[in-house]
Amino acid sequence: MFIKVNNVSKVYKNNKNIEFKSLDNVNLTIEKGEFICLLGPSGCGKSTLLNLIAGFDKPSTGEIFIDDKQVNEPSPNYVTIFQNYGLLPWRNVKKNVELGLEAKKISKEERSKIADEYIELVGLSKFSKHHPSQLSGGMQQRVAIARALAVDPEIIFMDEPFGALDAMTRMNMQDEISNIWDKKKKTIIFVTHDIEEAVFLADRIIIMTPGPGKVKSVINVPMERKRDRTSDAFLRIRDKVFVEFKMKKEIDMEYYI
Repeated sequence: MFIKVNNVSKVYKNNKNIEFKSLDNVNLTIEKGEFICLLGPSGCGKSTLLNLIAGFDKPSTGEIFIDDKQVNEPSPNYVTIFQNYGLLPWRNVKKNVELGLEAKKISKEERSKIADEYIELVGLSKFSKHHPSQLSGGMQQRVAIARALAVDPEIIFMDEPFGALDAMTRMNMQDEISNIWDKKKKTIIFVTHDIEEAVFLADRIIIMTPGPGKVKSVINVPMERKRDRTSDAFLRIRDKVFVEFKMKKEIDMEYYI
């Protein structure tokens, strides 16, 4: 397995110094090149799990390994895309895409060539000289994806990247990232609370319980891309996920320890 999450729990303290368990004994394996969606209600710890795998935080107990190496800190081989895009407003599209390439000390000529390739991949060649303020939210997110892909990462972490977009733009971005995955076959771990988004994108959906977050079930999505959101196969899987996704009404008393 490419990524292994072994018996991982995470405990925080709130502002009253009360311990709060975000994750409880999570076990998960991910193959190289898989598109995984972490699906669960707000507060279930899915973003916490993403941050632990990415190395931004450390488990309270348990271990995480990527390619047989224990994760203790972020790696330049992995990139994370958030809702806020993280674009530099004083740089145009091309210069934003080149940012990670500059950090890798790649020559100016090679940076330009790589940036052009990925700007074209996300359909923004006509906007390469535009600044973020001149772009829509969906276009800004495409720039963030192009910048992430340009550095040729082994893993892309995506934390509800389309959450701030309107419904139509969000569906278009789902199409974009699905097409890009099909071309590049990067390992993607994608956090969402949207069931249809997870079914449209994922090879496997990891359904998490309300806090403290545990892996409730894992659902395979054996559908070829490009997926039809109205097909019988899509609707069957969506309904199966919906049944698993239903939140418990009662509070798990182990949430506070």
